[in-house]
Amino acid sequence: MSLSADSALTPHQPGAATPAQVAALEDQLLVLPQVQIDTTHVIHGGMCARTIQIPAGIMLTGALLNHDNICVVHGDISVTTDEGTQRLTGYHVLPASAGRKRAGVTHGDTWWTMVWRTDETDLAEIEDAMTPESDRLQSRAGHTLGETPCQP
Repeated sequence: MSLSADSALTPHQPGAATPAQVAALEDQLLVLPQVQIDTTHVIHGGMCARTIQIPAGIMLTGALLNHDNICVVHGDISVTTDEGTQRLTGYHVLPASAGRKRAGVTHGDTWWTMVWRTDETDLAEIEDAMTPESDRLQSRAGHTLGETPCQP
C-alpha cells in the first residue's frame, strides 16, 4: 500500500485528529518501508529539546505526549495540530497539548523541535516521562516507527 501526501492529510482540515486516528494511520505506515530520521537532544536548565530532521516526501507519526510542550518548526509540512491539519511553511512556534499524537507529511525538508520541562538528565528517563510509547521511539529502539516515504 502506498499513501500520498494528498490523500493522507488535507491541509486546513478542521478539528484535531484523535490519538486513535493517528495510531490507525501509524499501523498502516508500519507495513511500508521505513526511513532513518536524524534525532538530536539538548538537555539543559531543566528542559529537553528533541529535534528531528525530516527529509522532503516523508509521512510520519509522532508519539503520544504525556506533557504539554512547545514545538518549533522550520520547513514545509502538513501536520495535525490542536486546531486541525495545517500546512506549515517557514518558521513556526506552536503549543502542543498533552494527550496528543501527531501525523505529518513533509513537502520540503523540515526540522521539528519539541521543548519541555524536565528534572531528569538521563535521556531514557526523559523519554519515559515524555511518552508511554518510549519503547517505540526511534532514538530508543533504533528503528523508524511510522516514518515512511510518500509516493507523489
